[in-house]
Amino acid sequence: MTVLLVEDDMSIAIVITAALQDEGFAVVHCQTLAERDQQLATRGFAALVTDVMLPDGDGIETIERVRALHPQMPIVILSAQNTLDTAVRATDTGAFEYFPKPFDIDELARTVRQAAGAAQGQAADDEPVADGLPLVGRSAAMQSVFRMITRVLRNDLTVLILGESGTGKELVAEAIHQLGNRRAGPFIAVNTAAIPAELIESELFGHEKGAFTGAVARHVGKFEQAAGGTLFLDEIGDMPMQAQTRLLRALQSGTVRRVGGREEIRLDTRIVAATNKDLEPEIAAGRFREDLYYRLNVVPIHMPPLRDRRDDIDVLARHFLQHAANEGLPRRQLTAEAAELLSRQPWRGNVRELKNFIYRLALLAREDVIDADSIVPLLTQETAQAAAENDAAPQAFDIATAVAQWLSSHRPASGTIYDSAMAAFERPLFAEVLRETAGNQLRAAQALGINRNTLRKRLGELALDPEEFTRRP
Repeated sequence: MTVLLVEDDMSIAIVITAALQDEGFAVVHCQTLAERDQQLATRGFAALVTDVMLPDGDGIETIERVRALHPQMPIVILSAQNTLDTAVRATDTGAFEYFPKPFDIDELARTVRQAAGAAQGQAADDEPVADGLPLVGRSAAMQSVFRMITRVLRNDLTVLILGESGTGKELVAEAIHQLGNRRAGPFIAVNTAAIPAELIESELFGHEKGAFTGAVARHVGKFEQAAGGTLFLDEIGDMPMQAQTRLLRALQSGTVRRVGGREEIRLDTRIVAATNKDLEPEIAAGRFREDLYYRLNVVPIHMPPLRDRRDDIDVLARHFLQHAANEGLPRRQLTAEAAELLSRQPWRGNVRELKNFIYRLALLAREDVIDADSIVPLLTQETAQAAAENDAAPQAFDIATAVAQWLSSHRPASGTIYDSAMAAFERPLFAEVLRETAGNQLRAAQALGINRNTLRKRLGELALDPEEFTRRP
């Protein structure tokens, strides 16, 4: 079997060719769309592997020409344009798979093998794709999210979005709606934690006139309002148990009944739920129904915290500066040093906190080009404000304040701040964990959430001897 590879970067093409040949494929390589079309005009291939940005055009925009010649040929798309829009465009072509660069070469080779065996080739969807979605990220963690989103766009499977507050769970829900089969219908978002327990059933399922004191007219609930579209149930982990029971029944039967009503109303609504809680401990504690969890957790999407996608902080910050300018705030730019400083901050409020900070920065900065020295005072002000807000709990420790204080008095030479800070932080951290675990390296590694071999390596680098922390009678 022969694969057609369209890639203008020769170093990448060589690596891909070798991997595909190891899988038993012959490979025909070309560097432009024109060369690709010449090859496809004369013969078929087991699969097409193509880059997006090529010297003579966009590889995705020209897939229609490929489909016209070889409708059953599976297509695998590669791209350095690591955005949700690119992932969705690739999926909308009916591509077998989409790989953001850099990718795992072995995984690519296996996927091409699967594609060639499956001989897939779905027809492209001619409907327009939503543009300008606010989800941004080049990190591997966000690319995984983008790929999961593309997998649920052409079906109505229930999705459960998991992640800390501020990570963008509602943005994911909106993207699934805007890009999916139900984009012509309404998107109804409900924060289940913000509705009083005694009103949540009425809000979700509606009520009939006279159903309870104050029910002076029929009320159509959120499920009915979302007919033909998507119902987004945010903070589902905080839903009262009685409402959980009603929600489970609705999901199982595909119908709802208004409070005080007898009519069973057939549902035509996609359900997307989200929570910042770990639901399994909630189930164990009897605060969340296990059967409801499995009903909701058909397709889980895990939103990573910003600390796990620091590579995205630069692009997010510049993205928010552009949005701030579009909304009338002064147009600003970040220097590389300023972006690096931002990427090292804790951002406990995740993307939401970063966005709010960038908007304040756009408003308060004195220069159009913002350098690191311009950011430090505002960061210090932020940590001082957080400390003031925590005066009611004086025993609480604010690590962001501690970092700011350390940086102000121990700032090393440029380029070594991160290494110096990590060394200053890791040694007392590891020492304290070893003290708590009596020098047991396995328990210490588990407490830290790292591999035991990694712990041993870092202990050696930090000159920490676990034996010193062993408690002896």
